[in-house]
Amino acid sequence: MAQLFHRSANSISKISLAVAVIGAGGLLAFAYTMDRGHYITDVKVVKEQPVPFSHKHHVTDDGIDCRYCHTSVETSSFAGIPATEICMSCHSQIWSNAEILEPVRASFRTGESLQWTRVHDLPDFVYFNHSIHINKGVGCATCHGRVDQMPLMYKENTLYMNWCVNCHRNPEKYVRPRDQVFNMAYEAPANQEELGLKLVQEYHIQSLTDCYTCHR
Repeated sequence: MAQLFHRSANSISKISLAVAVIGAGGLLAFAYTMDRGHYITDVKVVKEQPVPFSHKHHVTDDGIDCRYCHTSVETSSFAGIPATEICMSCHSQIWSNAEILEPVRASFRTGESLQWTRVHDLPDFVYFNHSIHINKGVGCATCHGRVDQMPLMYKENTLYMNWCVNCHRNPEKYVRPRDQVFNMAYEAPANQEELGLKLVQEYHIQSLTDCYTCHR
């Protein structure tokens, strides 16, 4: 019986299989990179706002505490977006005629809220409570990064589920004393594990990893 395939078919089949495997691996790597890249996560991406608000200027230069603007962060699930009146408590006196602040003055005159673009916007199927995390010793910078060094606000972390769960599984690695929660320059001490375990006990922190914790 005559040979159906040329001997070179063996080499071609092996090369084809190798290309298929490498191609599949490359496709998976590309998909993973895209999923973790700023195109999807918006990490480090500055979003357009009605007013180019600088946390760096207000926090670092002017020394304004987070809670002055985010008034409900210690008591509510929502950190709170400052009312126009809070902005105008200062800007009716300083930079009162600056063109860049006209949207703020217009909001104050008309009573219409500024339409800020949310930077940290979790999906609707995720429940998150700011007050719980604040009162358990989770610092602002742990999730939001060094906001005090951001001329324009952007997202520092992906906020993906695996990122959140990593902290929930090992809270001792991330918690800090409650009086340091709003200290943006706080640095974890060399004995963080020891301190963390102590704070976990003191603040009654549970390692909550059940789905119901966030998906209600």
